[in-house]
Amino acid sequence: MGIHQLEIAVVILNYNGSHHLKTFLPSVVKYSSIARVVVADNGSTDNSVEVLRQFREVELIQLPQNYGFCGGYNRALAQIESKYYVLLNSDVEVTAAWITPLFEAMETDDNIAACQPKIKAYHQKEYFEYAGAAGGYIDFLGYPFNRGRFFEETEKDVGQYNDEVSIFWATGACMMVRADLYHNLGGLDEDFFAHMEEIDLCWRLKRAGFTIKYVGSSEVYHVGGGTLHKSSPRKTFLNFRNSLLVLAKNLPTSKAIVIIFLRLCLDGVAGIRFLLTGDAVSCWAIIRSHFSFYKLLPKMISKKVRLPKDEEKIAEVYLGSIVWDYFVKKKRSFKELHFLR
Repeated sequence: MGIHQLEIAVVILNYNGSHHLKTFLPSVVKYSSIARVVVADNGSTDNSVEVLRQFREVELIQLPQNYGFCGGYNRALAQIESKYYVLLNSDVEVTAAWITPLFEAMETDDNIAACQPKIKAYHQKEYFEYAGAAGGYIDFLGYPFNRGRFFEETEKDVGQYNDEVSIFWATGACMMVRADLYHNLGGLDEDFFAHMEEIDLCWRLKRAGFTIKYVGSSEVYHVGGGTLHKSSPRKTFLNFRNSLLVLAKNLPTSKAIVIIFLRLCLDGVAGIRFLLTGDAVSCWAIIRSHFSFYKLLPKMISKKVRLPKDEEKIAEVYLGSIVWDYFVKKKRSFKELHFLR
């Protein structure tokens, strides 16, 4: 299957990540010869641009300020013509055969809108990594989870997910997406700024009738926490707020009212749990996330659009509660869940 450079653009969004560029960009350049490699600098104040000038094979787009993950990518991708985009984090080490399986999956099935590789931990290469693992799903309350990662539990990779399956969402750490669909459906929602934005995009793609795939024959290694560590109060704020925004924007209104009410209650439980463990900062982050959600709610409602598959059940939604299964039933792996097809 022939591949032309203009068909694939690997696009890395960078903000003050010169250390990551020095470490990981060489592997991207080495193993992505079938694609253009573009770095969009999101208004960095470090020496990122000087570092990038050492890589003659890499195209540079300089944005005047930090527009966040969503805004940075939207502005950069508007300047890039390609059949496929690969959104790749700056803290990802790619492998020799990483990109071809993703391309072949997309070329084989026109209904695949986006796909992701197997995401493993850079510092523990036998284990799956927190942000993506072996493909993303959500439960009926909208809580996201992955094959290979439940909350703080990550599985060792022993070949259990060396498959190619449909998933609900592909990770923004490494996602190949059809460029025309990305633009036609509005790209990443800039009100999210960062975190959960890929779930919103993938949900819209699925509501439009397309499939999201996990391709286990492609493998990359992700450091994670490159911009915000998972314990950061800012990340807690964004994750709690954006999780509610995703529901308000993508669920039918009648269902959204019920689910969001339940989620607000469960967020309150999470806040109390943070308080009891002495983490008042994270508790306050949840409170702030709710006020920010209320402020943005009218805007999210105005963005709601009907798409062809809105009323259909999506097989990759788990009809149980991942929170109940993990904390009460003590389930620790994806294979312990029972999906209704």
